[in-house]
Amino acid sequence: MSTKLDFHPKLISSLKNYSKERFVSDLMAGIIVGIVALPLAIAFGIASGVSPEKGLITAIIGGFIVSLLGGSNVQIGGPTGAFIVIVYGIIQNFGIEGLAIATVMAGLMLVLMGVLRLGTIIKFIPYPIVVGFTSGIALTIFTTQMKDLFGFQVGKMPADFLSKWVVYFENFHTMNIWPLLIGLLSIAIIAFTPRISKKIPGSLVAIVMMTVVVLLLRHYLGIESIQTIGDLFTIKASLPQPEPIAFNMSAINELLPSAFTIAMLGAIESLLSATVADGVTGDKHDSNTELIAQGAANIVVPIFGGIPVTGAIARTMTNINNGGRTPVAGIVHAVVLLLILLFLGPLTTHIPMACLAGVLIVVSYNMSEWRTFRSLLKNPKSDVSVLLVTFFLTVIFDLTIAIEIGLLIAMFLFMRRVMETSTVSVVRDVVDLSDESEIHHDEEKLVIPEGVEVYEIEGPFFFGIANKFDGVMHTLHDKPKVRVIRMRKVPFMDSTGLHNLESLLRLSQAENIHLILSGVNPSVHSVLTKAGFDKKIGPENICSNINEALSRSAEVAASL
Repeated sequence: MSTKLDFHPKLISSLKNYSKERFVSDLMAGIIVGIVALPLAIAFGIASGVSPEKGLITAIIGGFIVSLLGGSNVQIGGPTGAFIVIVYGIIQNFGIEGLAIATVMAGLMLVLMGVLRLGTIIKFIPYPIVVGFTSGIALTIFTTQMKDLFGFQVGKMPADFLSKWVVYFENFHTMNIWPLLIGLLSIAIIAFTPRISKKIPGSLVAIVMMTVVVLLLRHYLGIESIQTIGDLFTIKASLPQPEPIAFNMSAINELLPSAFTIAMLGAIESLLSATVADGVTGDKHDSNTELIAQGAANIVVPIFGGIPVTGAIARTMTNINNGGRTPVAGIVHAVVLLLILLFLGPLTTHIPMACLAGVLIVVSYNMSEWRTFRSLLKNPKSDVSVLLVTFFLTVIFDLTIAIEIGLLIAMFLFMRRVMETSTVSVVRDVVDLSDESEIHHDEEKLVIPEGVEVYEIEGPFFFGIANKFDGVMHTLHDKPKVRVIRMRKVPFMDSTGLHNLESLLRLSQAENIHLILSGVNPSVHSVLTKAGFDKKIGPENICSNINEALSRSAEVAASL
């Protein structure tokens, strides 16, 4: 395996044959994506527990770095709804400083994943886990928006899901009809805008229209009960100065689980987004380069007060649908957002909170994947259990626990399935070669010499099947002169498999039974050689095929 760093930013290769026509196309796509990202960045920032310009700063700096260094031509990076739950929880428990430490740690983990070439592995995380926590996050985001949608007069909200609903029901009498109307109208506008024009983002139309409506209501009717961003936050129309992050071992130990969750969630979402984009454009992203870029973005963004960054599927698809085909479009999107922050930042203070609640409710609905969730419930019980456990842990507890336990359950189920499909069989009289590629002579069947028994292992010889093999061997009470272990269908072997094989060799030698291995592939042979097993068993007793192994066993049996 090569140790060369797998880091090849797509920007470099895409600029080799860049043209004016391609730039115009990327420019238009970048402008549109920047406009689409504006309300989402603000909404995600506020919902995560930070000020709205922090969401914009994340989209600007994070989006720029992801496009500059990333392994996808069309990926758009920035804050996403998936991080709202985990970011809000970290801020509640550890403050903004804790979030900065956790995000940098997650960035380092992502870079390490890319350097170790784990990109392709992460894409194979079981689908029920992805749907389970995505649907759980969607329900949690929906829950967090009820306060602003109904205008409840509530102070500090509890962090957990069930307590939030208890508070909502206890304070339902404080509901204000005006924010509710604004929120419902926003949802309606977002839903119906695509029927008129698919080019104009419904969330932007809703924000512009509802902001104007609220200004008119305040000015002409004196209705002051509809909260706006300006009532809660002060937006600074400038990029913040970088600030050092104070690391200490106590904070690192406490925040390690949260950082792992951010890293895993960022890796899964960004690679899922890049894979979906590949299916539309026919391109192929570099998953390891993408992970390194996502890691770099998450290391830099917290220095400027931003929140975690990942690939955003909705904005990436908007980029593709509007003609973006190189990372230049993503860089343009970041520049557009920067110009909006610098020159139009103060105008965003007039956006009503109920309208942002409507935007996030639509986001949560789109994230929920309820149709997929419903269809997965018809799958095998093991998949359903992973789906439901991940979903309920995400909703009732938190995303960190959900991802960790979900991955553990998936790994246990995977090992069980491997063990179920792996077999250990005993062949006593004839070896049938009719359906095999291991024939080295004309015959389809080989007669096993007298005093020889053949055992076949099918599947990886790791700790699960190794113990199964050990169990089979202990049930055998006969003592042949030679035992041939066929390993042609063993793709790899771990230390437990090697240990069991060494134990079998010792027991066989103690009973004066000769051991011969057959059909050992190069990777397994390498494991045996490194451990010195070939010297213990004798190189002549590791045979390349069954013909050679039976010929060798006949010689040994005759000499005993």
